[in-house]
Amino acid sequence: MRRIRLILAYDGTNYSGWQLQKNAVTIEEVLNTALSRLMGEEIAVIGASRTDAGVHALENVAVFDTENRMVADKICLALNQWLPEDIRALRSEEVARDWHPRKQNCTKTYEYRILNRKINMPTERLYSYFCYFPLDVEKMKKGAAYLIGEHDFKSFCAPRGQAEETVRTIYSLSIEKNNDMITLRVSGSGFLYNMVRIIAGTLIKVGIGVYPPEHVEEILDARDRRAAGPTAPAKGLTLVSMEYEKELPGKIAGENKDWSYELIQSEIVANGRAYLVIRRCAERDFDRLLLRVTHQAVRNGAREVYACDLEGIPDAPRESGSGRSDAPRESGSGEPDAPRDSGSGAVSRGSRIDPARAYGYYVFQHVETEEMNEDGIAPELTGCGGLPAAGELPAAGGWFRTTRSGYPRREAEIEGDDA
Repeated sequence: MRRIRLILAYDGTNYSGWQLQKNAVTIEEVLNTALSRLMGEEIAVIGASRTDAGVHALENVAVFDTENRMVADKICLALNQWLPEDIRALRSEEVARDWHPRKQNCTKTYEYRILNRKINMPTERLYSYFCYFPLDVEKMKKGAAYLIGEHDFKSFCAPRGQAEETVRTIYSLSIEKNNDMITLRVSGSGFLYNMVRIIAGTLIKVGIGVYPPEHVEEILDARDRRAAGPTAPAKGLTLVSMEYEKELPGKIAGENKDWSYELIQSEIVANGRAYLVIRRCAERDFDRLLLRVTHQAVRNGAREVYACDLEGIPDAPRESGSGRSDAPRESGSGEPDAPRDSGSGAVSRGSRIDPARAYGYYVFQHVETEEMNEDGIAPELTGCGGLPAAGELPAAGGWFRTTRSGYPRREAEIEGDDA
């Protein structure tokens, strides 16, 4: 059995999206039928980006398994003889049997095109959204700037989205105008269901003058879909590219006004260890951040994740403007939480990491400084290497280690639909 990766382009106009449906024609269905005929066996593709009805793609990725011995790089040429003209396989290659297009770190890039003129152009009607009102591109750029970085994009996710975690990272968001065509180009770590189209609909409102640019930040902070603009039509959206990570970065950092952390990954390949340093985090986001970033480290190959909460440690320096309250957190009953016990009768040293509970799939236990040294923590990782220097942690220690490394995986948790 071999696994083949396909790079695909398609015009989404005549299809009800990527994913199989009982009473509609989809990209996935057409590919399955064509490949099954070509390879002489039942084929089911797995797509990287499950685009919505009417969305186009210049470079989507899919894989399928086959017993057929056809030369991998020739499969795309043969497949195109079985496909309609609005779907094309651009490249084909053999990949590892366990390579999954939705379980790899990837930068996705989308473009949303807006035709901004008095009268629509027939040749552009299927590939852009027509907006009669003049749009102020400079105001749209100012509004877009608030969305760059790692944020909770719950306000920009359609209610039917399946993703359990709504934090995503936007690496870049540019807006350019060429004659009458305005193009929004956005690259990110992944996108929630309808996220790009809701961003486009919101920035159109900014361009028209309905929202001031600063209101985009308020929409982001609301974490409520009702606060954002409308979902722009699908026909203006195109999946441009998917760039898969070739080498694991030594450090991942996330910072905004609600949190700041670093995930040190430089020891994952050598010994399976990762280190999460939470420098500050708003109370409402702490548990989710701990789970989310620990989960990312495990997906990246870590067997153990060490975590420390600098803001929760009384002796550790705190950054200003963190928005953290020194008052005790309240439980669901509305009463302040009592000091948390680790299960052995010892309070967990002021850290918000609680050894007495599970964070999703993970349980943490306190690790003394001496144990850290015994575990062989490389000295070069401290200070400039990314881990807190000796002066940043109290002598008693502030590290916790996961005690569970395996975890189940569900499709909805890997990624929401993108379009």
